[in-house]
Amino acid sequence: MAKDTFFQKKATLNTGGKLIDLSRPKVMGIINITPDSFYAESRKTGIDSILTQAEKMLADGATFLDLGAYSSRPGAVDISIEEETDRLLPAVEAITARFPDAVISVDTFRSGVAEAAVNAGAHIINDISGGELDEAMFATVARLQVPYILMHMRGTPQNMVQQAHYEDVFSEVFDYFVKKVHQLKQLGVHDIILDPGFGFAKEAEHSYTLMNRLQEFDRLQLPVLAGISRKRMIYGLLGTTAQEALNGTTVLNTIALMKGASILRVHDVKEAVEAVKILEACGERRPEAC
Repeated sequence: MAKDTFFQKKATLNTGGKLIDLSRPKVMGIINITPDSFYAESRKTGIDSILTQAEKMLADGATFLDLGAYSSRPGAVDISIEEETDRLLPAVEAITARFPDAVISVDTFRSGVAEAAVNAGAHIINDISGGELDEAMFATVARLQVPYILMHMRGTPQNMVQQAHYEDVFSEVFDYFVKKVHQLKQLGVHDIILDPGFGFAKEAEHSYTLMNRLQEFDRLQLPVLAGISRKRMIYGLLGTTAQEALNGTTVLNTIALMKGASILRVHDVKEAVEAVKILEACGERRPEAC
């Protein structure tokens, strides 16, 4: 953290008794156990391909593996709880068995799916809805005592594009976090990570405003996750595709690190880890340090 920052962010996560130090930024690798996630290369639907991807990401330096079995791209098909569970649990169990030291995050907004995944070996719940799509989620997280990634989104994946209207996007997202963090702490949730939800119910200009002011979330004294990998805010601006958005992703990940992000959630682990190492070589995560 920059020397002139007056707010001391929480710097550790307790994942099943293992403390993870976030004073050095960490990388979270995305594994989508879906047939329809927006970036085709992230889709892994067989156990062998899931394990191969997990092994590669861990070897490349990922601290976390984020498994998602429900596509949250705009307009995605709404699958049943049973189908999501049937996709997710075998992957959690297989990775836990093959890589017992891996720290697994599950990308789900359903409390029943989250609890089943934690019981199968997962360590972190990553909820795109911030508890809005399942009123039992917060109580479930509190009971399980696992870290919780609190993301900002409006509506659902099916209708969020129509919800992207803000008077002041940063203030509205910040106020949302204040309210939700208070609710979680009242329930006894100790490890909370903030995710501004780049691209979720947000136009590109909203996402870039949030990135420009990312360091201001430090006022909440919680780690921030930046999830911008290969998103439309990058390839739409550049007139390319998700498949061609790695360079833009690395640039934006670097900016996020300079602005204090503690976790990068990415499809391409090696490149994100390299960005962390290069910025560390500058001595501090500030633009002027280089």
